[in-house]
Amino acid sequence: MTNPLRYGLLGAGMMGREHLRNLALLEDVKVVAICEPNPGMLNKARALAPDAVFVADLPALLDQRLDALVIATPNFTHCDQLLTVLAACQVPVLIEKPLVTTEVDVTRLRRALADRASLVWVGMEYRFMPALAAFDAKGATVGQRRMLSIREHRYPFLKKVDDWNRFNRYSGGTFVEKCCHFFDLMRLFLKAEPVRVFASAAQDVNHLAERYGGAQPDIWDNGYVIIDFDNGCRGMLDLCMFADGVRFEQEISLVGDLGRLDCQIPGPFWVAGVAPEPARLVVSPRAPAAPVIENIIVPKAAMDAGSHQGATFFQHQAFVAAVRSGKPAAVSADDGLMAVLMGLAAQASATTGQAVEIDAQNFRLLR
Repeated sequence: MTNPLRYGLLGAGMMGREHLRNLALLEDVKVVAICEPNPGMLNKARALAPDAVFVADLPALLDQRLDALVIATPNFTHCDQLLTVLAACQVPVLIEKPLVTTEVDVTRLRRALADRASLVWVGMEYRFMPALAAFDAKGATVGQRRMLSIREHRYPFLKKVDDWNRFNRYSGGTFVEKCCHFFDLMRLFLKAEPVRVFASAAQDVNHLAERYGGAQPDIWDNGYVIIDFDNGCRGMLDLCMFADGVRFEQEISLVGDLGRLDCQIPGPFWVAGVAPEPARLVVSPRAPAAPVIENIIVPKAAMDAGSHQGATFFQHQAFVAAVRSGKPAAVSADDGLMAVLMGLAAQASATTGQAVEIDAQNFRLLR
């Protein structure tokens, strides 16, 4: 029997506590230390991890003989916190998305990671949703991949500590904060790198009457993004954050010369009194034209521990396996940085009305 991995948690807000609930389902890990400055969030975390030591800051957290560290803090703090960890020790890190929020920080972090020996894993857990993992596994059924569309129609941004997610300067913007997941999935499903991004977006409905310190939120609540990839494929994102009552929150379609593959995923909040539907795949070959529907069932414990179709649980299983085996991250720092660059390109394109090119080899935008 192996000794439990000693986990530390930096940030115990909404996502941090989801990590705690999922880690509690794993037999070979133990959360031993937590750093959370907000008293309300700290008390909620203590209820989930009563045996953990609560420390005042990141250096004190790193002093706790950790085997692994989870960083689940506000977006704009990620880069500096990870740089602090990289300079201090070699502890394996699972850091929440987005990895950074600015082009400058993309460069800073790539430089710091150039000689990094230990594990840095980016928490883009959508890869680990059972439905999306099955979607990826069945991608070859469409033949030569040509087009990918991702629609997310959902509820507005939730409230976060100190309302940091209401402003682009803290979140990176909606296409970075919310959509880096989907840009990562595009690269994964199309097996390609982005070369050109065009976007149109706005803030039309949500948060218009809100004020924080006299400032109105500036995060967009809807938009379209079109991306050209280096293998000739095209990707399209359709985002709406005032579509709370839809049947499926995410609808993904991959089309090739032999057919189409669809994935339909319900959201975490369901109509009162109506049982939630499972996620499902639809394989639609061109010949013979006979669509096949497959329901994807997620274990109840994993579903109940978070709001991402069990993805956080399966992500932690994979992360633990990587920590124990020494294998590389399934979602690398480069994956995280490229997803951010795609989001930043979409933000820039929607602001200027011009397409933005990406130099994927050198991780920079071309203007």
